[in-house]
Parts: sequence; structure tokens; C-alpha cells
Amino acid sequence: MLQANQDDKNKFISPYSRYYGQVKPENLVFNANLQEFATKVSYISALETNGKLDPEDAYKQIKALWKQLKQSKKGLKICDVPPEQP
Repeated sequence: MLQANQDDKNKFISPYSRYYGQVKPENLVFNANLQEFATKVSYISALETNGKLDPEDAYKQIKALWKQLKQSKKGLKICDVPPEQP
């Protein structure tokens, strides 16, 4: 019962949406990373908007998250240009 409550809290705090793209392991991992990035940016933005976080600190944190996301994309070797359709 305790584990079920914890799972519900985690789903509420960090919701993940279904992936609709081309199903490949690297795409699924990047999608999870992208959703985590979006959730964290949302929290940082809310904290800054409510005066709990300095704007410069918020900027630095978001910039660091962006660099992590870019590194993730690079490490997963996901290209910018989609492959040609036959």
C-alpha cells in the first residue's frame, strides 16, 4: 500500500506522456530526457515567478539543464534531419 501511494505521488510530481514517434531505443530515452527537462524548467520557472529563486540562478539552472539535454542528444546520436521517406 505504501509503495502504491509513493508511485501515485511520483506520477503526480513527474508526469510522463506517451511517446508517439518512431520507436527506437535512443528516441525513447531522449523523449524521457526531454520530458524531465520540461518538468524541471517548469518548476524552476514557478519558483522564480513566485520570488523563491533569483532570476539569475533560474537562468543558470535552466542553461545547465539545456546543456545536459544537448549532451544527451549528442550521446544518443540523434540527428537533426529526419531520414528520407521511401
